[in-house]
Amino acid sequence: MSSGSNPFEGMPFFGDLLKMLGTQGPVQWDGARQLALSIATGGEGEPNVDPTERIYFEQLTRVAELHVAQATGLETNRNVRPLVIRPVTRSEWALTTLEAYRPLVEAMATALQRPPAEEVELPEGDPTEAWLSQVMGLLSPMLLGMTTGSLVGHLATRSFGLYDLPIPRPSSNELLVVSRNLAEFADDWSMEPDDLRMWVCLHQLTHHVVLSTPHVRDRLQELLLDYAGAFESDPDALASKLGDLDADPSGGDPMARFQELMGDPEVVLGAVRTPRQDEILPWVEALVTVVVGYVDHVMDQVGQGLVGGYSRITEAMRRRRVEAAASDRFVERLLGLDLTQDHFDRGRAFVDGVVERAGDAGLERLWASAEVLPTPNEVAAPGLWLARIELD
Repeated sequence: MSSGSNPFEGMPFFGDLLKMLGTQGPVQWDGARQLALSIATGGEGEPNVDPTERIYFEQLTRVAELHVAQATGLETNRNVRPLVIRPVTRSEWALTTLEAYRPLVEAMATALQRPPAEEVELPEGDPTEAWLSQVMGLLSPMLLGMTTGSLVGHLATRSFGLYDLPIPRPSSNELLVVSRNLAEFADDWSMEPDDLRMWVCLHQLTHHVVLSTPHVRDRLQELLLDYAGAFESDPDALASKLGDLDADPSGGDPMARFQELMGDPEVVLGAVRTPRQDEILPWVEALVTVVVGYVDHVMDQVGQGLVGGYSRITEAMRRRRVEAAASDRFVERLLGLDLTQDHFDRGRAFVDGVVERAGDAGLERLWASAEVLPTPNEVAAPGLWLARIELD
């Protein structure tokens, strides 16, 4: 690094900090874990899950597994050991989720990495902006790590299980649910806790049987990795956006506008969405839309006769996902999974259209192979999909 190109020249503390961060690759994972745990636990110790709670969920697993297998015809467990839905603490959920998201975050980090500083042409104009651009580029591993840790930590305080976001998980015989979040949600909505537990077990297990189907898992993981790896870096984004605050003609609240900016991945990480991502996104949305629509269909089939207060719980869950927290929206935008109620409605309309035209036989073909997965155009017109697979 030549003299004049290093913004930390003559600042030993920051230079040493930069060296330390550089030893951990494109993402500073130690910091991500520490921040995720701090947010998930509120900085306090967490009691272990009551052993009787674990035993109860093991019993629920057997019931849920039987009904989901009958409703879907899909394999519920591809491991030697029996499938278990295991209640865990927020901190354990956070650490497990960080590992699951790691390939996606590192793909994004690789895309956002700048070339070595001596090869970077400094921006023209305000030298302060040029300095800030270099600092943001050099600190990006720490910034991305801390951003990831913050997001996962907040998700841990409200997620019910592994598949609240429909992202494939590493192959395992365990599905994790956050017992504290379930208990608080049941209390807030005056629900019977046992009914909510069964609803969540069915919901998580139905996602699992679809997203663990090898060709579905591989296709969705491929799309998400392609999307994460297609970001481009704009280290000037933060400086330029902050400069726009002073020039805002609307005269709105500057602090509110600042908070909005800091919820934008393009600003925080200098991550600019590209035309390549615009090409990938419809395919991500098509597959995920059909997955969530299928899950809702199976839930209605199984849950009505198995879960007390099923309709009331389902409506509460619908409102919960419509009113998602800012942290949920942030991570969804980063991963290309910014799902609205419209996506859920379109997915359910597709599944209902298949059943109306071709019955259960048509729906059974949905996950048969990678070749029959619906295209973006077919999600809006299930008849086209049935015609392509010759079941109309």
